[in-house]
Amino acid sequence: MSRYRGPKLKISRRLGVLPGLTTKKSKKLNRPGKEGTSEDKNKKLTEYGIRLEEKQKLKFNYGLTESQLFRYVKEARRRRGVTGLILLQLLEMRLDTLCFTLGFASSIAQARQLVNHGHITVNKKVINIPSFQCRLNDTISVKDKSTSKNLIINNIKNNQRTEIPYNLKFDDSKLEGTVLDYCDRNDIQLQLNELLVIEYYSRR
Repeated sequence: MSRYRGPKLKISRRLGVLPGLTTKKSKKLNRPGKEGTSEDKNKKLTEYGIRLEEKQKLKFNYGLTESQLFRYVKEARRRRGVTGLILLQLLEMRLDTLCFTLGFASSIAQARQLVNHGHITVNKKVINIPSFQCRLNDTISVKDKSTSKNLIINNIKNNQRTEIPYNLKFDDSKLEGTVLDYCDRNDIQLQLNELLVIEYYSRR
């Protein structure tokens, strides 16, 4: 299944706030489709439906395909520790996600485009793979080119970046971020019950 490229506000109305998908807010409060009617408001989701929605939040927020997300779940299961937290840490260590967290882009989709176009370097080497898995002490910076630097500087100004999480260090003068540690659950902006995602994939 290919990556979703449809209306983003429609997804955020259905699943709630997804900071990695879009910063825009819809004027409509009801869910898309027929869900806005009073009959459907009283309708409760099944246990499967609840797990599916949590999985969809993760998929749309990080801009993943179904097969990519399943691969991350399998990798999280393989590692020692709390599977749900490890899954989130793997996703947060993707290059496009780190660029978004550092404020280089207003969404993960925009961050993915920056990486694809060769504006971002890791340890001084240009990396154009958005899913590139960064490691501890990796340095993420902007390509030493005026067009790349001007683009990122404008993005940082326009994005009104929030505080950088404690696991990252950012140097504004060099436009350079360093990965100090794995992220903590409280630092992740996405409101999600990751355990339900693990349960969704438990039979696969």
